[in-house]
Amino acid sequence: MQILSNVINFLLGLGAPVFVPIIMIIAGVLVGMKIRDALSSGITLGVAFTGMNLLISFMKEAITPAAQAIMTATGISLPIVDGGWSTMATISWAWPYAFLMFPVLIGVNILMLVLKKTNTINADLWNVWLKIFTAVAVVSITKSVLLAFLVAAVQIILELKSGDAHQHRIEKLTGIPGVTCTHTTLFFGAVLYPFALILRKIPGLSGSFDADRLKEKFGIFAENHVMGFLLGCLFGILARYNLAAILTLGVKAATSMTLFPVVAKYFMQALSPISEAISAFMNKKFEGRTLIVGLDWPILGGCNEIWLAILWSIPFMLIYSMFLPGNMILPFAGLMSASLALPAFLVTKGNLKQMLILCIIGAPVFLWVGTAFAPFLTELAMATGSIDLKQGELISNSLINGPVFTYAISHVFQALSGNYVPLVVLVLWFVGFIMYYRELMAEAKADLENQSE
Repeated sequence: MQILSNVINFLLGLGAPVFVPIIMIIAGVLVGMKIRDALSSGITLGVAFTGMNLLISFMKEAITPAAQAIMTATGISLPIVDGGWSTMATISWAWPYAFLMFPVLIGVNILMLVLKKTNTINADLWNVWLKIFTAVAVVSITKSVLLAFLVAAVQIILELKSGDAHQHRIEKLTGIPGVTCTHTTLFFGAVLYPFALILRKIPGLSGSFDADRLKEKFGIFAENHVMGFLLGCLFGILARYNLAAILTLGVKAATSMTLFPVVAKYFMQALSPISEAISAFMNKKFEGRTLIVGLDWPILGGCNEIWLAILWSIPFMLIYSMFLPGNMILPFAGLMSASLALPAFLVTKGNLKQMLILCIIGAPVFLWVGTAFAPFLTELAMATGSIDLKQGELISNSLINGPVFTYAISHVFQALSGNYVPLVVLVLWFVGFIMYYRELMAEAKADLENQSE
């Protein structure tokens, strides 16, 4: 068991740009792809992941100091340190039973496929830590490892169902066939969905309004590089940078906005042959069914609307952090996360107007949940020794993936001790999830019927 744990830890230590391509190369060969084709697709996938990570890091390193300067200028001091997603991942992998989540994830997926309860093959094994974190939270509250794995299994099932439902919309928006996203961050769509229904009924907000439509209306000012430059300069001005620093930040933002869709094309180049081979193979094994491959969210990285929404959200996150009642977290490490923009993108079908409004509505939720998680995350960090903290220091994440679901499902057993808030929140989230799930499935069915006519 220790040897298996060491092997898994070694593979995970390689990072998603290496780990995920290895999984996909093996999968490709197993389903009949020529080794050279599988290698080519796998390496291209690694290039795509690495390129996207480089751009996100580049953008984050450019924007975060500006955000810090803006907050410093206001004199606001908040006690909770934003450790970003890596805080939660580090705590997750410090759990002694962490490596057992792999067979649980794979086993649940196979069972769901056999029972015809899903058509998704979840290849996003890298993000298994999200299920591990849920399990760690349940253990800390209930002291039961069995309950921890049962709750994690529920999360795995919901991710598969979410992947099934989103596949058609993702293919329409990205053009990548046979793949979907099984990331927990999509769960926030259940929270945004009721608001999206209202926005659709408001004149001027309904219909299609994506980045291409923006270009039609505003010409060169809606081009990626120009928008990036203007937004970067705006951040520089708010941070009270000198002229040289303002222009430099503008060019860096323009560079990122220009290259995001370029890098994203490599996901399509890598995934199309693999997904087609896997689908062909699995369709023989599961006759009459079309199976899809679930992957991490960067497969949607070529959609400009997501990056515009991320940049749009940053000033609102900073403003909210200063004035939002109940908030105690200073958002920095999580600022370039897609946890808010991605579900807003999918819920609205890429309608930029609706996305920007939903980001304003949804941002406070992340700060509140980040604040609520701080004592809990700090306690886990100290108990596992996974993160060095100063005496009295609190740590959390300002953009937790699927914050409402993650909070509710991990704390639901507090109802046994009289705290019914997580249970009520979980029920409300589930109602939103069902409503959103039904719309996605109905949309896919309607489009399929129209194609067959």
